[in-house]
Amino acid sequence: MRRDFDGIVAANALVAVDDEHDPEGGTTAFERAHVAALMAQAREHLEELDEALRRLERGQYGRCEGCGGTIAPERLEIRPAATTCVRCAGRPTR
Repeated sequence: MRRDFDGIVAANALVAVDDEHDPEGGTTAFERAHVAALMAQAREHLEELDEALRRLERGQYGRCEGCGGTIAPERLEIRPAATTCVRCAGRPTR
């Protein structure tokens, strides 16, 4: 993704792009924003996984931060970075 983003930025640097008047400007801006959003999402997911590893090291992995109960292994298999059980995850946030 980083290479894609850098490629989009580099390609735009080679030409004088006026996003407002260039018919391709909107597309390039969208692509740049889309890849940037995907990269941010990937970074956030990696941070969540790093935190899950720290919880594992502290012996707290698999414990719900909401109720203190056990997070079902099936949930952790699907969402290894989960911090809440299904019941607590479904509660409305304030």
